[in-house]
Amino acid sequence: MNKITLKVDSNYKYLQFWNSMFNLTAKELSILAAFMDINDEVTNLCSHDNKVKVAKKLKIDDPNKLNNYVKRFKDKNAIKLKNNNYVLHKLLGNKKSITVKVVWDNSSQ
Repeated sequence: MNKITLKVDSNYKYLQFWNSMFNLTAKELSILAAFMDINDEVTNLCSHDNKVKVAKKLKIDDPNKLNNYVKRFKDKNAIKLKNNNYVLHKLLGNKKSITVKVVWDNSSQ
């Protein structure tokens, strides 16, 4: 079996790797990466305090504008609501070494 090692040095690049599963836009990737940058813990990712920090980092004048992106992240399954806190999808929240196996589905041919 062939093995590919991918080294990433930022949350943005980590999200880019997984993005085929979530279909986030470039702006959405930047915003979600900013949430991950300011919050090492994957729980309560989109709290009001974190929105204020992300808005400041990205020079967004009103942190409430990020609510639209939080909804998009939820709709695209990049985050989910768990115990009244938004948490990252389990693939995005696990920055340890992950093994990916690609299996071709030939049933559609």
